[in-house]
Amino acid sequence: MKCGNKRVSGLLGMTVLLLSGAATGVCSEETSEVERGKYVAVMMGCNDCHTPNYLLSEGKTPEKLWLTGSAFGWRGPWGTTYPTNLRKRILQFTEDEWVAFAKTMKTRPPMPWFNVNQMHEDDMRALYRYVRHLGPDNTEIPAYVPPGKEPTPPYATFPAPPPVK
Repeated sequence: MKCGNKRVSGLLGMTVLLLSGAATGVCSEETSEVERGKYVAVMMGCNDCHTPNYLLSEGKTPEKLWLTGSAFGWRGPWGTTYPTNLRKRILQFTEDEWVAFAKTMKTRPPMPWFNVNQMHEDDMRALYRYVRHLGPDNTEIPAYVPPGKEPTPPYATFPAPPPVK
């Protein structure tokens, strides 16, 4: 049996693996990366928008709903955007593709893409592994609504930003 790049054999080795959880495919190295990814998701505020009712529940939304997107819209001069279902979106990428995307992405407000662009690569990889660990979710969210079109509530409205001097 393998855990990471270590081969384990014999009754003692199998016992250690069973007790550590590695026999089920969960190595301590993988587990720590998943835990780090969970920490990154919380500290970067991903759940604040990408998890339904996360802010209103003071972070007590069940983890099974984390990062499934939200039907709460954010309306401004750019139109109305909705937080993406990250668990669905990330399945479109390999880990390396996700890192390349995260380093260069630009999105509509209020997503702070400029913060994601600056994340350390190890944090990007841990976040990827955590989202993949959560498993797929097919929750559909509303599509982007262009400026001048009326979105379906609920949504928050941003004022036009002041001119940059």
